[in-house]
Amino acid sequence: MGLVLGIESSCDETAAALVDGERRIVAQRIASQDDAHRPYGGVVPEIAARAHAERIAPLVAAVLQDAGMELGDLDAIAATAGPGLIGGVMVGLVTAKALAMASDKPLIAVNHLEGHALSPRLADPALQFPYLLLLVSGGHCQVLRVEGVGQYRRLATTIDDALGEAFDKTAKILGLGFPGGPAVERLARQGSRKAVPLPRPLLGSSEPHFSFAGLKSAVLRAKQAGTHADADIAAAFQQAALDCVVDRTRRALADSDGLTALVVAGGVAANQTIRAGLEGLAGEFGLPFVAPPLALCTDNAAMIAWAGQERLALGNFVPDPLDIAARPRWPLDPDAAPVRGAGVKA
Repeated sequence: MGLVLGIESSCDETAAALVDGERRIVAQRIASQDDAHRPYGGVVPEIAARAHAERIAPLVAAVLQDAGMELGDLDAIAATAGPGLIGGVMVGLVTAKALAMASDKPLIAVNHLEGHALSPRLADPALQFPYLLLLVSGGHCQVLRVEGVGQYRRLATTIDDALGEAFDKTAKILGLGFPGGPAVERLARQGSRKAVPLPRPLLGSSEPHFSFAGLKSAVLRAKQAGTHADADIAAAFQQAALDCVVDRTRRALADSDGLTALVVAGGVAANQTIRAGLEGLAGEFGLPFVAPPLALCTDNAAMIAWAGQERLALGNFVPDPLDIAARPRWPLDPDAAPVRGAGVKA
């Protein structure tokens, strides 16, 4: 039974988890920083990095204690090495390097996006490659064909804001506080999705990519007009976002064959309206719809540990060197063609 310690610190969640080769989450802990960032309406990188530095060692010790394990019982140590806020990523990766050196265990530097991409396989043993993945997190909105561990082909990305950013900025416009995504979803339940006319950027376009900046700006104008209830704005925004996501994902499905499932992962995958819309889309194409449990949608260390397990299971596994660098940007498909706007960063 392989046992991997996972460490996650790419944004504002300090997390550690132990996952074994049988897909069991043996122990896990997550320390949220919501209270520290709430006064600013978003994540402050310097505050996040300091919080990671203060919390990560006690958190790892607590996870090992919860499991009744010691470092010597581990088979490998996996940590997010990017992409993310570089200060936080460095804290987690340096911690993992120190633990790997002290225990003489292999280090696995994990791409945070790969953690999300493989997380549905942690919860669903039946999920096989290749599958179409809609990866929707705070800073990323991509459609990828997942061929295997380390094998990703990007089919679409955002040319400006990611979907998670649009949710957070909508929450800020409506004064809903931080974190914004869940707050918008809760308020939307009280409103009418048809009450506020909002745009659907790139809907029906032959271009495969996403765009949410115009939608976000329209939300601001609707709020400033003062003629719509906040709940109606939230509901209309969520519906417009869903329409865009379904349209863009439908286009990707039509151009891809041999798939085993339509999969969604990342923080926005916790949104029940988004999930329901994508489940209906999967049905149109006769595909199973797979989404990880809510606890595995947001940033967590179990998905990082599982990505380490997937790497360990490869026949050609090679540990990462202890001098591997943290990366603020790290595309899953480095060979993907650049796109206009912010898409060049994906």
